[in-house]
Amino acid sequence: MISTNQFKNGTHIEVDGKVFKVVEFQHVKPGKGGAFVRSKLRRVDDGAVIDRTFKAGEKFRPVRTESKKMQYLYEAGDNVVLMDNSSYEQVEIPKAVAEDLVKWVPPNSDVELLMVDDRPSDVQVPSAVELAVAKTDPGLKGDTASGGGNKPATLETGVIVQVPLFIEEGERVRVDTRSGEYVSRA
Repeated sequence: MISTNQFKNGTHIEVDGKVFKVVEFQHVKPGKGGAFVRSKLRRVDDGAVIDRTFKAGEKFRPVRTESKKMQYLYEAGDNVVLMDNSSYEQVEIPKAVAEDLVKWVPPNSDVELLMVDDRPSDVQVPSAVELAVAKTDPGLKGDTASGGGNKPATLETGVIVQVPLFIEEGERVRVDTRSGEYVSRA
């Protein structure tokens, strides 16, 4: 069993027969009364996020998790299709569960698929990716590389990020997937 004292971001637990991923948690010790834990949980089945409060020390069944190396193939309606690199078996997962994947990773890239109790639940995207700039306006005359300033750029996956004025279409840039910010030229 896992207790609320052992919560960590990313831990998977079973609550009321459903599997949840701990997104965020906070131990609260009020001046009066017992301690409790406020948490944000993401339901593995559909990606819905709920707020839940538990008494301190409450216990839950831990859920077995496993990470598999997969290749992101393509989007199919409301699903994303991944292929196991070793067995070539294809798996479809809901786009809501893999929204970071679709946003940051181009097709035919390798990703880590998190399996929870032998069911696909989450896709782990690298912390930084290199993508080509598909569309951006040219820097205006008088704007210099050392002068600073940013402009919007649409990357090959369709996501829009702010890049420095000297970046042009076709260049590859490195982007932090956690914050969505430009890091450097690739």
